[in-house]
Amino acid sequence: MTGRSSAPGGSLRRTASASSFGTRLFLALTVVVLGCAVSAWIVASALAPGIFHDHLGQAGIDHNSSQAGHVEEAFTWAIILAWGLAIAIAVLLSLAVSWYITRRVQRSLTAVTTSTAQIAAGHYDTRMHSPGLGREFDQLTVTVNELARRLEATETTRRRMLADLGHEMRTPIATLDSYLEALEDGARSPDEDTLQILRSATHRLDRLAQDITAVSRAEEHLTRITPVPTDTATLINAAVEAARTRYDDNGVTLETRIDRSVPVTVDPDRFGQVLGNLLDNALRHTPDGGTVTITCQQAGPTHAEIVVADTGEGIAAEHLDHLFDRFYRADLARNRRHGGSGIGLTITRALVEAHGGRIRAASDGPGRGARFTIDLPITGTTRV
Repeated sequence: MTGRSSAPGGSLRRTASASSFGTRLFLALTVVVLGCAVSAWIVASALAPGIFHDHLGQAGIDHNSSQAGHVEEAFTWAIILAWGLAIAIAVLLSLAVSWYITRRVQRSLTAVTTSTAQIAAGHYDTRMHSPGLGREFDQLTVTVNELARRLEATETTRRRMLADLGHEMRTPIATLDSYLEALEDGARSPDEDTLQILRSATHRLDRLAQDITAVSRAEEHLTRITPVPTDTATLINAAVEAARTRYDDNGVTLETRIDRSVPVTVDPDRFGQVLGNLLDNALRHTPDGGTVTITCQQAGPTHAEIVVADTGEGIAAEHLDHLFDRFYRADLARNRRHGGSGIGLTITRALVEAHGGRIRAASDGPGRGARFTIDLPITGTTRV
C-alpha cells in the first residue's frame, strides 16, 4: 500500500521537473490569476449583501417586502454579470500577458541554453542577441558573449602557438641532434666550440619557452594591468635611462625629443616593457654609429603620439603588415642573426592595445630606417 500511495506523488514530481521553465512559470502565473479572481469574488460575495441590506434599511424599505425582493434580485444579477464579466476579462488579459512574458522568457532561456551548449561543444564563434527583457538579461547576454570571445581567443592562441612552437623548435632541435650524433660517431670532439653551439641551441629553446608564455598572457589580457595617472615624459625618460648603457656599449646614439609631455593613464611597468621592447628592437637593427630617436607630441585633442625611429636596416614594404605577427621575421630587418625570437613586437602590440592604444610601423625601405608609432588616449590637462 505504501508503495502504491507514493507512486502518484513521485510521478507528479517527475512530470513537474521534466516540464520546461516556461510551462511552469505560466502555470504559476495562471494559479495566481485564478486565485486573485476567486478571492475577489469571495470578498464581494461576503461584503456586498450586508452593505446592500444596510442601505435598504436606511431607505426605509422592509427587507421582507416584494419591493425589496425585486431590488435584491436586480442587485444580485447586476453583481453576477458585472463581476463575472470583469473577472473573466481580467483573467483573460492576465493570462494573455502571462503567456507573452512566459514565451519571451522561455525563448531567452532557450537561447542561453543553446548558446552555452554550442560553446561547450567547441563552437566559440557563437554569439547571443539581447532579448530586450531588461538589464539582467542584457548583462547575461554580454557575459555569455564575453565568455565565448575569451574561449575563442584562448583556443586560437593555443592552436597558433602549437604550430609556431613546432616551427621554431625545429632548428635548435636539429642542431642538437646533429651535433650529438657527430659526438657519438666521433666526427666531432666535445671542445669549446661544440659545447658553445649546443649551449646556444638550448638557450634558444629556453628563450622560446619564455616568449611563448609571455605572449600567451599578453594577448589574452591575463597580464595584470594597473593603470595610474602619469605623463609621457616620465615614461620615456625612464625607458631611455634603462636602455642608455646598452646603447653606449653598442656605439648607437639614443636621443629624445619631447615636444609635449602629455598626461596619460597607463601601467608604468607594462608600458615601460613596451618602450623597452621597441628600443631593444631598434638597437638590434641599427649598426654602430647609427641613431635611435624617441619623440613625443600631442596628436589632436584626444591622443598622445610616441615615435621610436632608427637609422638602421629599414623594412621592405611587403613586410610591414606582418611585423606584429608571432615569430615573423623579414629577410633583412627581422633576420634570425639578431637573436630575436620574432615575438617581442607581438607582445608589444598586445600591451599597447590593453592600454586602449594602437601601434603601427613604417619605413622608407631597406637601409633607410624604421619608425614605430604608438597612439595613446590622453587624460587630464596637457602639460607643455
